[in-house]
Amino acid sequence: MGKALEASSSSSCKIPWSRKRNTEFCHLQPLFDYRKIMGFFWISLLIALLQWGIAEASYSATNGVPIVRNISEIHEDNYGRLGLSHITIAGSVMHGFKEVEVWLQTFAPGTRTPIHRHSCEEIFVVLKGSGTLYLASNSHKNYPGSPQEFPIFANSTFYVPVNDAHQVWNTNEHEDLQFLVIISRPPVKVFIYDDWFMPHTAAKLKYPYYWDEKYCQSSPVKDEL
Repeated sequence: MGKALEASSSSSCKIPWSRKRNTEFCHLQPLFDYRKIMGFFWISLLIALLQWGIAEASYSATNGVPIVRNISEIHEDNYGRLGLSHITIAGSVMHGFKEVEVWLQTFAPGTRTPIHRHSCEEIFVVLKGSGTLYLASNSHKNYPGSPQEFPIFANSTFYVPVNDAHQVWNTNEHEDLQFLVIISRPPVKVFIYDDWFMPHTAAKLKYPYYWDEKYCQSSPVKDEL
C-alpha cells in the first residue's frame, strides 16, 4: 500500500517532457519579446539613418552647401562699390571651405579694384569683356613702384603672385568685364594702397574684407611682407 502511494505520489509530481518544455518556453517568452522589440528598434533606427543619408546626399559637409547650385540664385552685392557685382560662389567664412575660395565678379566700364596685395595666390579666368592688369614690377622694395601693364580679354587667364601689389581695371568703355577669381589660404586679408608709391608699411589692412564682414569676427593679422 505504501509503495502504491509512493508510486502514485511520484507519478503525480512528474511533468511530461512536452509540458515541461512549454513551461520553460513560457518563462523565456518575455526575454524573446524584449529581443524582438530591441531588434525592431535597431532596424528602425538603421532605416531612419539610411533615409537621412539619402536626403542629405545632395549636400556637402561644408555648412550644408548643396553640391550643385544655380549661380543666378546665389546672393549678389556691390558692397558699396558702384559698378561692381560680386558673388562668393565658394567662401571660407561664408560656406566653410578650407583651402580655396571662388568669386564671380563683374566690373562696369571704367571701374576697377583698389591697388592692393594679399598673402595668397590668386588666379583669374576672364569670361567676357576686356581690361588691364596692373602688376607691381617688384613688390619687395619699400613700395610697389610703377606697375607693369598686361591686357586681359575673354577666355584669357592670369595669376597674381603672393604679396605682389596689383590692380584690375575695366579699361573697355563699352562692355562689362567679368571673371572668376580663385584664391588660396582664405579668408582673404587685403592691404590697400592709395597709390603705387605708398610704402608697404602704410598700406591699410582691410580684414575681414567687405563680403566677409557679415560672417566673421575680426582678429589681428600679421603682415607677411
